[in-house]
Amino acid sequence: MKIAYAFNKKGTEEQFWTKEIAGASTERHQFIPFNDFKYVEPMSYTRAQLLDNLYYDRHPGLMQMYDEFRALVERERPDAVIVDNMLPFHPDFLRTLPLYKVMRTSDGPLSAYDRDFAYAHAYDHVLYHSPAYSRDMGMAEKLRYVGKDNIDFWPFAVFDAAFDTTKTDETILAGERDIDVIFIGFPYRNKLPLMSKIMKALGKKLVMIGFNWKYNLYMNAKYGWPGMARGPIKPGREYIDYYQRAKIGFNVHNRGDYTVGSYRLFELPANGVMQISDGGDHLGEFFEVGTEIERHRSADELIDKIRYYLDHDEERRRIALGGFRRIMKDHRFKHRMHQAGELIERGMQRIGWKRP
Repeated sequence: MKIAYAFNKKGTEEQFWTKEIAGASTERHQFIPFNDFKYVEPMSYTRAQLLDNLYYDRHPGLMQMYDEFRALVERERPDAVIVDNMLPFHPDFLRTLPLYKVMRTSDGPLSAYDRDFAYAHAYDHVLYHSPAYSRDMGMAEKLRYVGKDNIDFWPFAVFDAAFDTTKTDETILAGERDIDVIFIGFPYRNKLPLMSKIMKALGKKLVMIGFNWKYNLYMNAKYGWPGMARGPIKPGREYIDYYQRAKIGFNVHNRGDYTVGSYRLFELPANGVMQISDGGDHLGEFFEVGTEIERHRSADELIDKIRYYLDHDEERRRIALGGFRRIMKDHRFKHRMHQAGELIERGMQRIGWKRP
């Protein structure tokens, strides 16, 4: 089976997404990467109505993207396509493609009404990356509520480019870890109150990376943040170098327990970092809580657990090693791609899909 994989990334991320998508191919499933970033700026179609406006106006970049993807379909004759990230394919364009169409959710409930639910009718199959959705229901129930029954849980994973693949159970914790606590990520505004509280409590024990100068100024003015976080770094080697110096990493999602499932969730344990994350009961869908990861439900609980595990090094190392082992067993990107092929085959069987 041939499966095209459409995504939008640039720079270093484009390189390792392209390499690892193609590299996940087996005799059973061949994966064909298609990066659509270069045609249209993704921020110009973050909402379905914005994409519809571009499609109505026959935006030159969008039309070129569609022409080149259609050429790929004619040349390679894939059986299916997975569309990931910002979902640039208009439903009316998808309708013309003679292949099985799979939507991969990637941003959770913050974008669900902007894109996911608006496009669900245009896809034969939805792969959702997190079981969480809201206080009222999980994502599976919500997707069925909007009329989509052919669905499967398909989490994110860790790319080989985001950790040192030569590390083993025996060596992952062997090096010196001179950073007590780390956070690498974009400073979304609704995370800032918690982050400022963590920063004030931990001081120099905490290294935060990913804040440009505007966010640093805002944090100091708004919260009296005692210091400056470091600016953004490139995914890949720079992430690895920092993570492999860290003892504990914490994870915060935009809607806490209802958006759990970020790439950071997998990158931390892959690098031997003991992780403390929000995610509520859904966290158990990814790791075994207490053995492979720890959970927090508030800033105060997070601070208390960080201090506890810094003082109890053997317990920290036990959880860090448990998380690493789980990653190696279940959560590497190549494993996830093999799962995708199997889920697509089963999805086709469920609805009796045949190529038009």
